[in-house]
Amino acid sequence: MHDKPIVVCLVIIAHKPQVMGAITIKILAEKLNLSTATISKALSDSHEISVGTKQRVLQLARELNYTPNVYAGSLRRHKSKTIAVVIPEIADSFFSLALNGIEEVALANSYHTLIYLTHEKLEREKAILKELAGGRVDGALVSVTAETDSVEHLYEFNSQLPLVFFDRVCPEIDTAQITTNDFESGYLATKHLIDAGCRKIALLSISNKLNIISERVRGFKKAIVDHNLNDAGSCVVECDENPDRNHQLISELMQRVDRPDGIVATVEKLTTEIYLVCHDLGLTMPNAVKVVCFSNQPSATIFNPSLTTINQPAFEMGKAVALALIKFLKNSSISLPDESIEIPSKLIVRRSSSN
Repeated sequence: MHDKPIVVCLVIIAHKPQVMGAITIKILAEKLNLSTATISKALSDSHEISVGTKQRVLQLARELNYTPNVYAGSLRRHKSKTIAVVIPEIADSFFSLALNGIEEVALANSYHTLIYLTHEKLEREKAILKELAGGRVDGALVSVTAETDSVEHLYEFNSQLPLVFFDRVCPEIDTAQITTNDFESGYLATKHLIDAGCRKIALLSISNKLNIISERVRGFKKAIVDHNLNDAGSCVVECDENPDRNHQLISELMQRVDRPDGIVATVEKLTTEIYLVCHDLGLTMPNAVKVVCFSNQPSATIFNPSLTTINQPAFEMGKAVALALIKFLKNSSISLPDESIEIPSKLIVRRSSSN
């Protein structure tokens, strides 16, 4: 009865060296009684190593499932040809489109991309950048979380590796910032509703820590003042990452006696809750309430009614942020802050705000 555990233990030990990635050049060298330099040169098909020795090395490497550490090699060359993309999520169509733009530029310049999701958590953002600062990548493209209210970790990373922001930026960091005209877009969305006859407009916010949201709110408030609307009739509603809570907030808002006749949603994820609440309460768009959302989702055209949107140039911003970083990586004498650009968004009017 005591034999079986011993046999199992021996089997595990016998197979452990064959686990993918566990075999190193040093192990290959010891087994073949060669130097690590010889092994390395044989694996890279160096002319300095004989054909016979190369065959011995490659055969053993295959038998033991040797996997080369590409990062270790790239660090010796001081280039990984890899850039990190740190974003809050990929469910939002903006980030999906931006990633397509980033990938197009990266591939065209023979760079790899590593995508990291922060899930809107500041501590995760800090941990990711701390890990990346060790040299696994040549630089990072970042869109900060809704919780990012401190920038020390961003300063620290930027002191070691180049960092470029897009969409959700940190103006305090002296680097390239790829943005869109959020203030003007907030103003334009609000003015569109005013021109359509709205007099009590609510703006649904998501985080007062994000520069893009504060700019959209500022544009909203400027339009209200410029068109002499009563401040008391318009409001900013603070939503968050919880769909159930947002549904409740919007439901309470739309059941007020003086409920809004117009809504501006600053982020795409609020769209579903707005439509569900209006359906539940029997409020029709655009007759009872007119709606504009910041969104790039393709489904905007098949919503019932179709959704009026502020479309951000997500793909173009993705291309621009990747170009800025790769340009610097190829020529570190350029000034990264000088690569900052603003690409305008567009208002696309559909049935949710217009008859």
